[in-house]
Amino acid sequence: MTLDLKDFQPVLLRNQGKPEARSLQAYLEQGGYQALRKALFEMSEDDIIQEVMASGLRGRGGAGFPTGLKWSFVPRESVRPKYIVVNFDEGEPGTFKDRDIVRFDPHLVIEGTLIAARAVLSEESFIYVRAEYYAEYQILKKAVEEAYAQGYLGKNILGSHFRHEMHVFLGAGAYICGEETALLESLEGKQGQPRLRPPYPAVAGLYSCPTIVNNVETLANVPFIIQHGSQWFRQYGTEQSPGTKIFSVSGSVKRPGNYEFPMGSLTLRQLLEEVAGGPLEGRKWIAAFPGGLSAPILTPDEWDIPLDFESLAQAKTMLGSGAVIALDDSMPVVTYARRMIQFFAHESCGKCTPCREGTPWLLQILQKLERGEGTRHDLELLQRVTHGIRGQTLCPLGDSAAAVLQSFMNKFPEAFERLVQPTTVATS
Repeated sequence: MTLDLKDFQPVLLRNQGKPEARSLQAYLEQGGYQALRKALFEMSEDDIIQEVMASGLRGRGGAGFPTGLKWSFVPRESVRPKYIVVNFDEGEPGTFKDRDIVRFDPHLVIEGTLIAARAVLSEESFIYVRAEYYAEYQILKKAVEEAYAQGYLGKNILGSHFRHEMHVFLGAGAYICGEETALLESLEGKQGQPRLRPPYPAVAGLYSCPTIVNNVETLANVPFIIQHGSQWFRQYGTEQSPGTKIFSVSGSVKRPGNYEFPMGSLTLRQLLEEVAGGPLEGRKWIAAFPGGLSAPILTPDEWDIPLDFESLAQAKTMLGSGAVIALDDSMPVVTYARRMIQFFAHESCGKCTPCREGTPWLLQILQKLERGEGTRHDLELLQRVTHGIRGQTLCPLGDSAAAVLQSFMNKFPEAFERLVQPTTVATS
C-alpha cells in the first residue's frame, strides 16, 4: 500500500524549518501556554496525572515507559524538594529529533515541563543539554528568559500560587549521560555513571530527592494532551502505542531528515522507500537500525513491520529513540559491526566490569577479523563475550552493544565466516 503523505499534518514538528516560530510571541499566537493555564486553574494534580495516564503517552527517549505512571510514583507527602529533569542529551547515534523540537519550538518544551512540575508539585527544573548542541542551548536560554520576563516562570505564574524556577544546563559530551541516573550524577557535578537501582529517581533522584526525568519529545506532547484531552491524543497511533512519533532517518537514503507520523501508521519499508526516497544511487540496502545504534538490526526482508513499540519488540528489536539508520553494500558487514562496537567501547563509563572489559575485547576480535587474521575460536569468543555482557550491567549500554553485535552475527553469519582463516591440518 502506498502511503498518502497528505493525510497527516505534523504535531510536534508543526514549525519545522521556521526559525521565526521560536519566539514567545509566535508561540502565544499558536495557542501557547493555554494548556498551562488550564492545568493551573481548571485541573488538580491528580487530574493532570490521570489525563496523561489515560492518553497512554509513553517515553520517547527509548524505554517507552508510561509517562503518567512515572509521574504517579513521586511521593506526594515528601518534605524534600521535587525536581523535573529534561533529558536533552540526545547522544544516541542517528538521533536528532529533539534538536528540531527545541530549534523551532522551545516554548513547547518549557510548557510541557511546567505542566509536569504542576502535576508533581515541583518548584525547580533542569534542562540537560547535549554539549554539542550549543546553538540549541542558546535558543533554550533565550526562551527561558522570555518566559521569565512575561511571568510564565518564577513566582505566582499567571497570577496563581504556583512558582517554578528553570535552569538550562550544558553537559560535557558523554554518551552515557543520556541514561537518566548518569545524567543525574552529572547534574550533581560528579562523573556521569549509572546508579544502582532501586531506589528509582522518582523516589530518590537529583540530590536524593524525588525527581522525574523525561525526554524532550515526551514533554513536548504534554501541552497537546492537556489542552485537547487524552482521546484527541489517542486518535493517532495504536492502542498500546498512542500518539505520533518523530523518526530521524539517516544513512544510505536520498532524503535524510526528521519525519513525524502516527505510531504504527507506516512500516519501516515505507519510511525508507517512500518517505526517505530509497537508497543512494547505485547502492543496495543490506540492513537498518530501526531505533538507533542500540536497536538490533533488521534485514530488508523484515521491513514490512509497523513502526510502533509492540511490533518492533515482537521482532526482537526496539523502537528506541526512533532513529532509523539505513546500511548499504558500500562497506563490509563486519566493518559496520566493528564501527558500532568501537563507539560503545569508547563511550563505556567503566563502572561495570562486563561492559568496561567486554566491549574492548569485542573490538579487538572484530579488528582481528578485518585484518584477515581471525580464527574459528575468535567467532566462538565473540559469542561468549556477548553472552557474558548481556544482563550483567547497570545500564543498557553493554546490553545494547552485545545484542546488536549478536544480531549482525545471526543475520550475516557468512560475512563473519569468510574472514576466518582455514584450519591447517598437520600431515606426517
